[in-house]
Amino acid sequence: MFSKMSKLKILAAADFHGDVLTVRKLSEKAKKEKVDLVVLCGDIAKSDLETENLIGPFVKNNLKVLLIPGNHESIATADFLAEVYGIKNIHGYSVRYKDVGLFGCSGVNLGLHQITEDEIFKLLKKGHDKIKYLKKKIMVTHVHPADSKIEFSGFEGSSGVKKAIDKLKPDILICSHIHEAEGIEEKIGKTKVINVGREGKIIEI
Repeated sequence: MFSKMSKLKILAAADFHGDVLTVRKLSEKAKKEKVDLVVLCGDIAKSDLETENLIGPFVKNNLKVLLIPGNHESIATADFLAEVYGIKNIHGYSVRYKDVGLFGCSGVNLGLHQITEDEIFKLLKKGHDKIKYLKKKIMVTHVHPADSKIEFSGFEGSSGVKKAIDKLKPDILICSHIHEAEGIEEKIGKTKVINVGREGKIIEI
């Protein structure tokens, strides 16, 4: 008999904008909760020049970390942090943990580091195609999808992210970006959308 594979337990967070105290709290929370994986959904740094001690506390606690850039750091900065700390930047890529596939893209459609809605969808599809054979899938973006409850604050979501939900149908979308929307959860089609915010959210799948 084959034993049923255990669930993947994640701590997902974002938008701490260089706040090292928040990073330490999240790291301790992840350790206490015995998560399998930490997922950072962008706006980790305050700027591309201020990245010190933003990943180290997680690595020190022997935690596996995935990240994507937000609108406050470039793809190059996310790549730099991934290389220095031996973690993974899944902007346009994907990984598998247990029987769950995770794929991501910043989804940033504003500011200095923005990309087009068409590119957002293409990058998400590129990552998804590598793990589409898996039954359970999590999509990770910084910006929320268009036509979601998170748009209540007046900030438009990404049509590229919404298209990815409609076409790729992930089980969960983890996003952030709108601080006032932290904690909001909703269903779009079959996908559960979660704005995780800086306090972080424990997710099991």
